[in-house]
Amino acid sequence: MHSGNHYSFKEVVFWTRRDIFALLIVASIPTILYKVLGWTWLALPWLPIALLGTAVAFVVGFKNNASYDRMWEARRIWGSIINSSRTLAIMSRDFITNRHAQKPLDEAGLRRIHLEIYHRHFAWLTALRFQLREARQWEAIYKKHNAEYKNRWFRVEEHDHQLADVIKPYLSATEYELVMRKGNKAAQLIALQSAHLKRLLEGGYIEDFRHMELEKILGELYNLQGHRSGLKNFPYPRQYATLNLWFIKIFVLLVPMGMLNEFEKMGECLVWLSIPFSALSGWIFTTLEKIGESSENPFEGSANDVPITAISRNIQIDMLDMLDETHDIKPVALQNNILV
Repeated sequence: MHSGNHYSFKEVVFWTRRDIFALLIVASIPTILYKVLGWTWLALPWLPIALLGTAVAFVVGFKNNASYDRMWEARRIWGSIINSSRTLAIMSRDFITNRHAQKPLDEAGLRRIHLEIYHRHFAWLTALRFQLREARQWEAIYKKHNAEYKNRWFRVEEHDHQLADVIKPYLSATEYELVMRKGNKAAQLIALQSAHLKRLLEGGYIEDFRHMELEKILGELYNLQGHRSGLKNFPYPRQYATLNLWFIKIFVLLVPMGMLNEFEKMGECLVWLSIPFSALSGWIFTTLEKIGESSENPFEGSANDVPITAISRNIQIDMLDMLDETHDIKPVALQNNILV
């Protein structure tokens, strides 16, 4: 997520430069035909175009509000993941003891069990964020203007690395081989957690009530995973997105024709001002469209996405600190004021 106070003018121009060039061309053609070739019939009354612009503004605003709601929902879900992860950490640490154990373990043995559960949870976070960063046909990050912006200003770990390499340090060889054979690896990892808790219950390291509480946390993690998968796999409805884009294109084509008469009333030479003003009017609408487009898929890996890599790293740090485990994990660093 972009963490600076504002986007710089340079960033915005770089991101929308193709639109700016296209809008200048679209605005120049009718102005040249009107002024040089005398095609006065190209001039249209401004009132119907203004009414169209009002309608387009409502449609664009509706899409941007819906896109923001999707992003906010994604942020809310990841906030719940943070809380559930911390709860899992303290319950695992404090519930798994020798109190009723059939074969009591020393402190080092209990610590190994705690770390095994922690590391399996880290593997779940890793698998989940890699699944959320997988490409979908409707996602905008792979469009040329967005891909160029990403390649210039920041990198996404899930796009540059393989899950098999990143997840391996957290799992035993047996579990690693099992998980990598599955399609939904994150779901399989929670199932492995549950199986481990069952073994601990049978060995007396967890009481029935405490086992039920830990299983509730796993159930909540499944629930949160399902909510995120819904956002990832169900896009903003294409009928709204497509019609919104076409409405903007129609408006952009008509604006220069409506500007001609308005500027000619101020003086014949001022007709040429319709070019920059038409381009500016169209740029506002096309940029708003791009903002909505870049916000509607909050896990694709854009600069405005929920920073799931950074959140996962912070969860790992918090959990290991709760166990007083020495580690050298650092928070994810900003890349040009962008947190991913």
